[in-house]
Order: sequence, then C-alpha cells, then structure tokens
Amino acid sequence: MGARRDLEDNYDFEIVDEFLDHYAMMVEIMEPLIIDLGKKERYDHALDELFRIFHNIKSASGFLKIAPMIRLSTFVEDSLEAMRFIDGPANQEVVDWLIDVNDMYIQWQEDLKLDNPMTRVKFSLLKLPDMETF
Repeated sequence: MGARRDLEDNYDFEIVDEFLDHYAMMVEIMEPLIIDLGKKERYDHALDELFRIFHNIKSASGFLKIAPMIRLSTFVEDSLEAMRFIDGPANQEVVDWLIDVNDMYIQWQEDLKLDNPMTRVKFSLLKLPDMETF
C-alpha cells in the first residue's frame, strides 16, 4: 500500500484531495521564492512567503500524520525563522540547500500521485548551510 492509499483509508477523500491540491500549489511556487531569497530587494517578501508555505505544509501534514513531511517542514520552518534575523540576500549555499529541499517535496508529490511509499529524507537536507555568509 502506498502513501496516498494510506491517507485515503484513514481520512475523508475530500480532505486528502484538498491537501494534495494545496500541496501542489505550494510546491510549485517554492522555487521562484527560493531564488528570490538571493535578491536583496525580494529577500524579505520571499522569506515571509516561504515561511508561510512550510508552516502550512507542517500543519496539514501534522493533521494527516505524514511523519517525514512534518519533520522536514519543522526543520525548514525553524531555519527560515532564524533567517529573519539576518539581513539578506541569502548566499548561494542557502539557495542551493532550499532548492534541494524543494526537490524532496516534489518527490513526495510524485510519491503521493503514484501511490508509492514516501521517499526517505536525504541526509544532506538535515545539514544546515552557513547562513551567516551573505
């Protein structure tokens, strides 16, 4: 049994479908916002939007008990919160790390779409980049 089937067995179809629709929209807008972190004039807006996205994913995946997504979303949300105290723009290491994080969420989207088991989080995503070097 895959991840989607597990969700549909435990939650109302409409709840799962709404989650998947919103999740797809959030994943789609992540990359342009991540790239905007590297632009001084867009940094604050992009950071706020990314924080909101990861907070929403954390909350929704928490409701649906999608453990890997909860853990990574919490980790990234905490990292973005720390970035609020640093003047932007973000350095390339931070941008690259967040692009890799985005790739993980894209993979999970594919896992859910194809009803595969959730792909394990890549260990490299759990190592924070140097956020102080801008």
